[in-house]
Amino acid sequence: MRNAFAEQITCLAREDERVVLLSGDIGNRLFNDFKKHCPSRFFNCGIAEGNMTGMAAGMALCGLRPFTYTITPFNTSRCFEQIRVDVCHHNLPVVIAGVGAGLSYASLGATHHSCEDIAIMRSLPNMTVICPGDAVEVREALKASLNHDGPVYLRLGKVKEPVIHATVPDFIIGKGIIIREGTTACLLNTGNTLPLAEQTAINLKKRGISTRVVSMHTVKPLDLDLLRDAFSRFQLVATVEEHSLIGGLGSSVAEWLADHQVRPARFIRFGTPDEFLSKCGTQEQIRTRIGLDPDSITDRICAGLS
Repeated sequence: MRNAFAEQITCLAREDERVVLLSGDIGNRLFNDFKKHCPSRFFNCGIAEGNMTGMAAGMALCGLRPFTYTITPFNTSRCFEQIRVDVCHHNLPVVIAGVGAGLSYASLGATHHSCEDIAIMRSLPNMTVICPGDAVEVREALKASLNHDGPVYLRLGKVKEPVIHATVPDFIIGKGIIIREGTTACLLNTGNTLPLAEQTAINLKKRGISTRVVSMHTVKPLDLDLLRDAFSRFQLVATVEEHSLIGGLGSSVAEWLADHQVRPARFIRFGTPDEFLSKCGTQEQIRTRIGLDPDSITDRICAGLS
């Protein structure tokens, strides 16, 4: 995902002189092409993410379209006050890109895990929260974010995530993308767990369960029409995300259910537990340990339908 981000932001900057990129002292080689073509519009702000956010806000007030980029917890929770007051309070078109979200930096421990970012960012007025499912969606999300007049949080994975889309989808902020159709269960996925949702659907098909898979790339605003259709049509609806069960996509859907007169299907949420995941390992190892893997998800859905 980060390679797709680097390539697409460079393309956008070459086409639009308003685009500026601010980095929190990472990705310097990753952005060599950007610096080659737009040397005056790349700023290494150092390990000072709050200052970087304030700079971006000032640039936006001057008519520029700034993108900030660094590791997810450092670009969200570390500078939350600046995002809230400098960016969101003024409803400025700043795109905050967090790379390595969820458990992408699993081996570096809890300081680099980011399982609370969706919760804190979607709580902010004026903020739009986008979590692309693969590199194709990253590129389309960047284009959409540039044309969005307001703050955007762009939640990215890291590297080597499988590409799910064979063709470029119609990417619209606030509208989910149906990856595969089904009739019995519906998986609503956000972010870099999209390959897990797709593999789960394949597993369920082998057990005779037809499953729709949706990339809910936008957590705020939610695709309400899609939700109404899903809960009225399917026997079971499940959310899948590499984020805490508190405050993420699953919580967003549960809040919507509580506020609307919908006769819901059986609803299950898959995410990370309410604890610090202190035991290090690979991303895949930790996913398996917490039940966020295709086999575990498949078993729970089958149990929920029985």
